[in-house]
Amino acid sequence: MFPEEKSPQRSESKRQRLLRKLLYCTGDMQHFHSHMQDKPFCMQLLEWSLRGVSGVIMVDNPVSGALILTAMTLFSPWQALLGSIGLLTSTVTALIIGHKRAEVSRGQYGYNGMLVALLIGSFSSAGDWYWWLLLPACFAGATTTFLYSGFAPVFDHWDLPVNVFPFNTVLLLYLSCTGTNNLRYPNYPALPLVAPLSTNHTQINKLQLLQGVVLGVGQVFACDALGPTLLILGAVLLFSPILALHAVLGSGIGTLAGLSLSVQQDALYTGLTGFNGALGCMSVGGLFFTLNWRTHAFAIVCAFLSSYGDIALSNVLANEFITHGMKGGGKSCWKSVSHLQVWEKRLFSPKQ
Repeated sequence: MFPEEKSPQRSESKRQRLLRKLLYCTGDMQHFHSHMQDKPFCMQLLEWSLRGVSGVIMVDNPVSGALILTAMTLFSPWQALLGSIGLLTSTVTALIIGHKRAEVSRGQYGYNGMLVALLIGSFSSAGDWYWWLLLPACFAGATTTFLYSGFAPVFDHWDLPVNVFPFNTVLLLYLSCTGTNNLRYPNYPALPLVAPLSTNHTQINKLQLLQGVVLGVGQVFACDALGPTLLILGAVLLFSPILALHAVLGSGIGTLAGLSLSVQQDALYTGLTGFNGALGCMSVGGLFFTLNWRTHAFAIVCAFLSSYGDIALSNVLANEFITHGMKGGGKSCWKSVSHLQVWEKRLFSPKQ
């Protein structure tokens, strides 16, 4: 009789312990960060790196970073390796050039290196386990730290965050230098998102479209698989439910923006039109401003602007790439024809 009377209390205490442990892992885990101050450097570097992983999606939580890294490993071990190398290179570079440990410990210099290494692997047409990519991943990761250090004082004058500006700069420079026909580092050609009338279809698969809304969150890490994306979304939810809600909302808004411009259906179904909207909605609605009805409305507007801007820039950059390629080819062909005509005149013209 006595144990049966105690069993409800025991089960309740187990639930409370489980809830307490779960709450311990939410938020920015400042208590855990303070606990790691007197630990060995390797353990501190691991915590800083995990915070850098989560910082890619505007989260500051080492447990969330571990979940995201697990999701990336499930999706592509090669991509996870490249991202980790870029992350470690940028973080260690920040320590070497003398940045404050308080800034480095927040993953502030790590997420740019991880992003640029991830996208170098995603754009590469050489396939997985192409070991030559480790070299640009290391150099690009270190370069983002130098650019972050240079841009930060300039942006502070306008009270603007640097965020992923170094990543965008380094990635564009890398893609411009290597191109699609590079012997060592070939990349996929840049194609516009908007589909031509001959290939675009009006029939939409609603189930795949809804799946694309969720995949828009995973595309922040260049992931288009549903299982790992749900794990990434769970990592964001662990840090902040409001941030996770705005991530899904922004991805849905980006999908609507893509539908309104008749982008390619593959881009809709894989979440490519949603990730910029997700990031824009998260930054305004759950990160930089206090949440109220005004900031929530601004977050929706920001998601639309981010999505339309992404589609516009992708079309412009893809068309510029194609145009410059055709111009370069046309010039070389014209020079070849001109040289042939000159030699024909010299060889076959009658001597006077």
